[in-house]
Amino acid sequence: MKITAKELRQKWLDFYKSKGHVDIGAVSLIGDGTTGVMFNVAGMQPLMPYLLGKPHPAGKRLCNVQGCMRTVDIDSVGDPSHFTFFEMMGNWSLGDYFKKEKTAWTFEILTDVFGLDKDKLCTTVFEGNASAPRDDETAQLVISLGIKPEHVFYLPKEDNWWELEGTVGTPCGPDNEWFYPLDAEKENPVFPDDYVEIGNDVYMQYKKLEQGYVDTGFGFDRMLLFLNGLHDAYKTDLFTGVISELERASGKKYDDGGEAQRAMRIIADHIRTTVMLIGDSTGVLPSNTGAGYILRRIMRRAIRYCRQLDVSSDALLSVAKIYIEEVYDEAYPLLKEKEEFILDEIKKETDRFETMLVTGMKEFEKCVTGLARKNEFMAKSNPSYVPETVIGGKAAFRLYDTYGFPLELTEELAAEKGLTVDENGFNEAFKEHQEKSRVLAKGEAKGGLESHSEMAVKYHTATHLLNAALKAVLSPDCNQKGSNITDERMRFDFNFERAMTPEEIKAVEDLVNEKIEEDLPVVYKEMSLEEARAEHFVGVFDSKYGEVVKTYSIGEFSKEMCGGPHVEHTGVLGHFHIQKEQSSSAGVRRIKAVLE
Repeated sequence: MKITAKELRQKWLDFYKSKGHVDIGAVSLIGDGTTGVMFNVAGMQPLMPYLLGKPHPAGKRLCNVQGCMRTVDIDSVGDPSHFTFFEMMGNWSLGDYFKKEKTAWTFEILTDVFGLDKDKLCTTVFEGNASAPRDDETAQLVISLGIKPEHVFYLPKEDNWWELEGTVGTPCGPDNEWFYPLDAEKENPVFPDDYVEIGNDVYMQYKKLEQGYVDTGFGFDRMLLFLNGLHDAYKTDLFTGVISELERASGKKYDDGGEAQRAMRIIADHIRTTVMLIGDSTGVLPSNTGAGYILRRIMRRAIRYCRQLDVSSDALLSVAKIYIEEVYDEAYPLLKEKEEFILDEIKKETDRFETMLVTGMKEFEKCVTGLARKNEFMAKSNPSYVPETVIGGKAAFRLYDTYGFPLELTEELAAEKGLTVDENGFNEAFKEHQEKSRVLAKGEAKGGLESHSEMAVKYHTATHLLNAALKAVLSPDCNQKGSNITDERMRFDFNFERAMTPEEIKAVEDLVNEKIEEDLPVVYKEMSLEEARAEHFVGVFDSKYGEVVKTYSIGEFSKEMCGGPHVEHTGVLGHFHIQKEQSSSAGVRRIKAVLE
């Protein structure tokens, strides 16, 4: 059968609602912290409290289509079937119905609703071990429904058992997995070679409860692929509009295959995930930590593949709009509400990284050229010389520290050249950088830093930009009166007689971000105190300076005498956001801000 994504979504929900289930809708992609993972990686994950016994407010029969995210296979994205964002169609029984009803309903929706051939369906059940018996009950139930006995396979615990690792007294039990031939037209498909899993029903019957729980998970993207008789998931209507837009922008054809096809898949997947994360109820933004770092990595990977496809990164905005306005407009209405915000954040991150990418790629090419020259020189003097194929750790760290290249990006670029990166050397260079920062701070926490970690150094540099912005927006007489910096935030005190207006706060915030996006160099120079004053360097705490002072200038925007340490250029700082402006003491205001 041919079916659209919207039709498939509705058929799943309508079917289970007809069986007395309540559609509980999708929740945030971000994990709530109870399961130890950053993102919801499975449809059942948000329901763990209820699978552990907590009553659900919607009752005992639940269903939904839940967005999920996994990045463990990110390097595989670009093939026909891997994604970072995907959806799971689920239904649950919280101590209500069990195997008899569930096997019948799964069989019914697969055959009667989705039109799969029952004679080609295969299923696997638990073969049993010392802890739990063989699941003959499920096997007999599926056979009674019409599954061929020779299509029922008993498999061991690693294949057909579900449990929450490292816990005691939690639900666990056998699962019943369903398989269908990847090529439905093949006359005599052989299990398992010609089959792929399309979903599974978990029977959590061994928790100490009066009744068992049922958890069902069927891959939405994969089911859409099967039902349309396709072998490439990027040819479903989840992606066809996006692929057409990338073809139009690039002048290349997806069906021609090769690197252009791979680039289109990566861009299509990564921007879908970007839209979902920024448009999530939690509003994830690109940053250097946590979920924000994963988002930034995915976005920057998409931007780089735009260059490989020879399209402007503005194409990312067109792709994002297709997802927001056409593909997920009904399923995720919050995306439409946040459309302007989502597109604005994509544009800001794109512009930020494009600037860094131009100079960073030049530096990367220097590394590659330098390695090639060394190999050529050594080969001339030593015919048995084995060419080096590893980019040094210090060079990789410079790309990270100066140009904002995550190690993963440098590794990807190196792999395209047939090279690898010295990861241990990178880690050593990182530690050395941190140690130098600690030495600089020995005996004194300069600039209000509580530590000299990478983030604290970024926050310290941001205080210079904030100080200059306050002078520009409020008054040249504004001066820093103190600061306190941690890895998570900055606190900045300055002299001013009244509360800032919302317009003034936004103007300061925008000015700081403008200077960050300009990726200004941070230049260090030692000079006499007299020279520093003559060149209009600001000395916030004059009593701390001797006859020779350390100065830092950030373009022409900021000039300060300071003990450091600082970043080398502003583009690595991220997005500056003022969280609060309040009184500190008489005539002194306090700003609390973060780098996102």
